[in-house]
Amino acid sequence: MRRFGLALVLSATLAVPAVQAQQNLSIATGGTGGVYYPIGGGLAEMIGRHIDGYSAVAEVTGASVENMGLIHREDSDLAIALADTVYQAYTGTGAFEGRQVSDVRAIASVYPNAVQLVALQGSGITSLQDLKGKRVSVGAPGSGTELNARALLESNGIGYGDFTVQRLNFNETADALRDGDIDAGFWSVGPPTSSILSLATTRDIQLISFTDEEVENAIGAEPVFAPYALPANTYEGVTEVTHTIGIPNVLTVNAAMPDELAYQITKVLFEKIDELRAIHPAANDTTVEFTMTSTPIPLHPGALRYFEEINAEIPDRLRE
Repeated sequence: MRRFGLALVLSATLAVPAVQAQQNLSIATGGTGGVYYPIGGGLAEMIGRHIDGYSAVAEVTGASVENMGLIHREDSDLAIALADTVYQAYTGTGAFEGRQVSDVRAIASVYPNAVQLVALQGSGITSLQDLKGKRVSVGAPGSGTELNARALLESNGIGYGDFTVQRLNFNETADALRDGDIDAGFWSVGPPTSSILSLATTRDIQLISFTDEEVENAIGAEPVFAPYALPANTYEGVTEVTHTIGIPNVLTVNAAMPDELAYQITKVLFEKIDELRAIHPAANDTTVEFTMTSTPIPLHPGALRYFEEINAEIPDRLRE
């Protein structure tokens, strides 16, 4: 009788359906002082709220270049990265020569970055050429900021040998400017960004405009660059428009991501976009039209399915 009873218990146990485990997705972003981290955090909340069986978490990383490696190795499920970095990774050019990331695919272009060169008032720096002989942060090692800064500088005849190079993340750059440890710093990030906002509350800052020729030279070096006018009063004390360059930021995944999951993420991103805009104003630029005009690599098939469903005009370059 005891054996029979045990058999009944075991049979009943085996008959109970297993509870499906919640799958946690990793979103590679950047430093906490930029826009990637709050955008990634907002997207993580949206995934957990609207996609059954999934949760997500935003991870702090070294940003664009590092993020492409994380996607390639599938150490992260999603990643935000600058369009030029994404294009170079996909094509095996530039910083990715000899290490092509051919399995990266796009979900959407989320918002444009602005290259922002910041100095303190009274520093004597009023132009790009004034960086010569100064101490300058070009961004965190392996970041899209450094790639953008280097392309801008070298296309205008300025090399790393012309100034003292510091490779600091956004918060470190702001702190070093505040403390007088550097003379200027680059940000390539969606404005306004928290680290510059914070710096502007304690120091009188200035943003350096680039000439039309300097912008044209940069676009000649990196076709994903575009002229960008940063509005006056974006930061405290900066009362004039800053003329600079802009670069799209792309939400990417590995081609191996299941089509249904990529479809659901794309659908949530665009149909619940007000939730992301409530977290950061950069998401005001997250539109289907921006994705169609700005994305530099093919879309994941799951994302493509969503855009086809809503009858978006999809350029051939976004199809494999």
